[in-house]
Amino acid sequence: MTNVKWKTLFISLLALNILVILFVTILVNLPTKDKELIPKVSHEEDIQFQIHTNREDLTRLINQYLDKEGLTGSIHYEVYLTDEVELYGTMPFFNREVEMKLTFEPIAQKNGDLILKQKSIAVGKMNLPVSYVMNLINERYNMPEWVSISPNDESIYVSLQDMELKSDIRVKAKEFDLKNDDISFLLTIPSSLQ
Repeated sequence: MTNVKWKTLFISLLALNILVILFVTILVNLPTKDKELIPKVSHEEDIQFQIHTNREDLTRLINQYLDKEGLTGSIHYEVYLTDEVELYGTMPFFNREVEMKLTFEPIAQKNGDLILKQKSIAVGKMNLPVSYVMNLINERYNMPEWVSISPNDESIYVSLQDMELKSDIRVKAKEFDLKNDDISFLLTIPSSLQ
């Protein structure tokens, strides 16, 4: 009788161990009900970064871009950011090069582009009409396709969204307050880089 009791207890213990192992195996293989364990990340939407910079760094970047893209051409010009946007260069006038300086007030648009509204102009010691000088700049200077000069409006439209960057990255101006050195851009990177 003790043998039978011992066998029954052994088989019961073995059955209990098998049930526990089976139960644990089933629990491990069941999907989690708590979806918060894995954070949701949308792979459909574009990725956006907000970039803050200052006048000095942006000035360097603009002039490096102009040089690298060969946009200064045969007539050299540079852009400097102070409390306003300053364009320094030369322009031909009666077979000689005359130094000029144009200043602009930048206005960030809701769509992320910029309008540079002309504030002052200095061409050597001459007093020339702004529309005439801006027309000469438009004709003689190599500007990127996404920059359009409107001599009659005395402004330059900078379509940042049309600026071609690697990997189809798009740029929008968020803040462009030069007086307070508060400059920020929104970079949008497509979710499916090709």
